[in-house]
Amino acid sequence: MVRIYLFLVIAAWFISPISAQITQQPLGIIYNHETTYNLKLTTNRGFVFGMEKGRLRTYDRTTFYHLSIGEIHHPRETRQSAPPQTRYRSYVYGKQNALYALRGGWGVKRYLSEKAKVKGVAVGYSYTFGPTLGLVKPYYLALALDSPDNPLNYIIRLQKYSEKNAAKFLNNNNILGAAPFTRGLKEISLLPGGSASLAFHLDWGAFDERVKALELGVMVDFFVRNAPLLISEYNSPLFVNFFVNVQFGKRK
Repeated sequence: MVRIYLFLVIAAWFISPISAQITQQPLGIIYNHETTYNLKLTTNRGFVFGMEKGRLRTYDRTTFYHLSIGEIHHPRETRQSAPPQTRYRSYVYGKQNALYALRGGWGVKRYLSEKAKVKGVAVGYSYTFGPTLGLVKPYYLALALDSPDNPLNYIIRLQKYSEKNAAKFLNNNNILGAAPFTRGLKEISLLPGGSASLAFHLDWGAFDERVKALELGVMVDFFVRNAPLLISEYNSPLFVNFFVNVQFGKRK
C-alpha cells in the first residue's frame, strides 16, 4: 500500500493545475538529445528501474534506446508475514524462484496534441520492444527443523525448495520467513526472452530542458520456456502487466 500511495502523490503532483500562461515556442527542434530516468510501478506489485537515451528527430517524434531491470511476480503470489518473534522478512508461500528481468531495446515517442508546439502539456504515446534476459534466482526460506541432538529443540536452516524437503518447505509451521536477498545469488540461471510495451504519454513542457513526464501503459514479457516461479501453480512463459511510469531527465 505504501508504494501505491507514493505513486498517487507523485501522479497528483504531475496533474496539478498548470499555469494558464503559455509562451509560444518556435516550431522545429530546440534540443537534439534526451536522457530520462524511469520508475515504474506494475500491477504485479513490482518496481522497474530504468533509463532511456533518445534523439529528437522532429518536434513531435523521438526515438530512443532503453535499459531497465525489475522483478516479475507470479500473478498468484501471496505474501505472508514472518512470525513476530523472528528476525526474518515476510515471505511468499510456495515460491520456488524469483525472476528478475533485464530489459533492453528500442522505442519511439510521438506527440499528438498541439501543445507539443508550445510550452505546456504534450499528449502522445510511446512504444518499445526488444530482448529480455531473465535472471532466475532460487528462493530461500529460513526453516525451523528438528534438532538431531535434542527432539525438544530445533535448528534454523536456510534452504531452497527440493523434493527432499518439500514437506518442510511447504509447511507454514516450519517457516520463519524469507532468507536474506543475497542468498542464492551464486545460483542464478538465465532465461532469454523479449518484451514490448505501449503507453499513453503526458509531458509537462515538451521543449523544456528538464523532462517531467508521466506514462500509463501495458507491458508484455515473454520467455522461451515457462518461468518456474511457484511450486503448485501453473507457470507461464508470458506475463502481462499494466504500469504507471514516472520520468525525470534532461534535454540538450
